[in-house]
Amino acid sequence: MVTGEPQNWQKLSAQENDRMRQASELLLQARRNTQPIENLPEALRPHTLDEAYAIQDIIARALGPVGGWKVGAPSPDATPAYAPMPLLGGFAASGQTLNEGYRRFRGVEAEIAFRLGKDLPAREQAYSREEVVNAIASAHPAIELLETAFIDPDKVDRLSMVGDLQMNGGFAYGPAFSAWQNADLTKESVVVTIDGVLRFEGTASNTAGTDLVKLVTWLANEGQHRTDGLKAGDWITTGSWCGKFLAEAGSEVQVRFSTFGTVQIYFA
Repeated sequence: MVTGEPQNWQKLSAQENDRMRQASELLLQARRNTQPIENLPEALRPHTLDEAYAIQDIIARALGPVGGWKVGAPSPDATPAYAPMPLLGGFAASGQTLNEGYRRFRGVEAEIAFRLGKDLPAREQAYSREEVVNAIASAHPAIELLETAFIDPDKVDRLSMVGDLQMNGGFAYGPAFSAWQNADLTKESVVVTIDGVLRFEGTASNTAGTDLVKLVTWLANEGQHRTDGLKAGDWITTGSWCGKFLAEAGSEVQVRFSTFGTVQIYFA
């Protein structure tokens, strides 16, 4: 049973909050048992983004400490969406073999991630881009690991997918790239291989665009009512450059950015 109040509880009525609790129980059970469901019952599906975020908060609370946040957008002008990344999903350095706890889907996405070196606590005054850049300790090539409570996440409604942690199931990071502030992301390319087979090659292919600091700044300001402020050590990963691809047990996944470097992981 999930206990504790989701951080978004004040935005929902008691009835809405109860519905989201029931939805989160089903999603958690599906993930923990690696027995996916086709969809949430219609009566329990989130109708608003606040409801979807309430489900996220309940699931994240149940799964334990959060190691960071994923943030992205379907286009450069769209409002970003975000989700917590619980440490239980598995955080790994490049070259490691991932734990198999709750792992079924084995989805992967090529991303660029930032690690904060300073706190960005919640406050009324908006953070400037310069303040956010100064808080970033390092930038890294990354792989977001995808897991889902749904049999086919492409066939469920968007808000239910958002509630399911936006499919987050872990995170892997490569070595820091020290010259990240000078990189021209409009020319940044990425190659994704799984078991040595080319799965993707593209340039400037993040749907949110190439201003990734804009996403982190948005999260620091607009997300603080849920994050309670960003903290030193948090990872912020900024959306896929390749769409999602599925690996298998025993697979090797390699992501190679043209300037940000390489990250690779192994599924047990």
